[in-house]
Amino acid sequence: MPARCASGRGPRRLSDNGPVSEPRTVTLLGSTGSIGTQAIDVVRANPGRFRVTVLTAGGGNLALLARQAVELGVEAVGVANADPADVERAIGAAAQEAGHTAYRPEILTGPDANATLAARPVDVVLNGITGSIGLAPTLAALTAGNTLALANKESLIVGGPLVKAIAQPDQIVPVDSEHSALAQCLRGGRASEVRQLVVTASGGPFRGRTREELNDVTPAQALAHPTWDMGRVVTTNSATLVNKGLEVIEAHLLFDIPFDRITVVVHPQSVIHSMVEFVDGSTLAQASPPDMRLPIALGMAWPDRVPCATAPCDWTKAATWEFFPLDDEAFPAVALARRVGSAGGTMPAVYNAANEVCVDAFHDGRIRFTEIVDTIARVVDDHEHGPAAQVCRAGAGIDAPTLDVHSVLRADQWARARARAVLGLDEGTS
Repeated sequence: MPARCASGRGPRRLSDNGPVSEPRTVTLLGSTGSIGTQAIDVVRANPGRFRVTVLTAGGGNLALLARQAVELGVEAVGVANADPADVERAIGAAAQEAGHTAYRPEILTGPDANATLAARPVDVVLNGITGSIGLAPTLAALTAGNTLALANKESLIVGGPLVKAIAQPDQIVPVDSEHSALAQCLRGGRASEVRQLVVTASGGPFRGRTREELNDVTPAQALAHPTWDMGRVVTTNSATLVNKGLEVIEAHLLFDIPFDRITVVVHPQSVIHSMVEFVDGSTLAQASPPDMRLPIALGMAWPDRVPCATAPCDWTKAATWEFFPLDDEAFPAVALARRVGSAGGTMPAVYNAANEVCVDAFHDGRIRFTEIVDTIARVVDDHEHGPAAQVCRAGAGIDAPTLDVHSVLRADQWARARARAVLGLDEGTS
């Protein structure tokens, strides 16, 4: 039977020379979301290994944020969208309930709170924010020299060359389960020995359906993911496979592997999280039950492993793992992402921004499921060949040296406006 982990205090952080008495300090961005709450699970299980010093959140669940801050005793709390007095009241109420009435953390609010706190010296910044708003904190953490455990794939995708120009070797540790798996498998050989990366996809809730059968699926059906528990945007992206397209771009940027050597295969069981094929015909696969606490723990402790981060596979039980080719006709998002990633420049930012608008429109009942990727493709076309060239950079290569934050932000804003205009949601930019 698989080994079981004892409850209670976890092991101390390890180094090459043995146990280390000081815990690794962590800034947790997006603490009330799916990644954030699971990261706190890991911290609770390993109180001698990690110490969270900063928490941030968007502001949609101040009560939960306050309880987290009080429980962990963090030094500072940041909220992007909230009145400082409301945050203070929520923390005061949580402190009173927990019997820690003297607890008074520093409070920062406003759109710059995440980036300001990400720049504070710490062992590791875990960026669990969803969406392109994670770019500024990513850049801030890297500029400050902090190790970045990156769950916010959008910041790397939209700001690719900007992020790569700042990041030092091994400063970014991937937290996405697929990229964590690739990083682990790449330990098994030299970069020159890699033939291809194989990124697995669950296929989402609509695996096996034709494009026609996808026309009338509902938001509730799109959120019924068969194996993963994620937030609304990521779960919807998994259903459209936009998420897998973003992950292909992310894999290219993280590991410097050309797009024609990154393959996507559908693996419904979500036990093999990705694979690396080497030039001698050997393939290394990372397997574990679908539980984000493993890559989160590894991201915070890298390069060390955290014992009992999650339960292992039970190898005493019969199991079947399936693999299928990706249906590009029903799910064209991955092929579109390859084109976007290969073009580079601000194209990935446009892809991501248009998608965020379309996901909201789908859940508001304004568009059909298949219109999400259709609209992204139209916005991408307009950006590459239309008047958008006068507004922001289209293409120019993934490593375009002149790409800057302002270009990325202009492209993001243009794409959102253009997507709304295409969908007839409001007056947009033509």
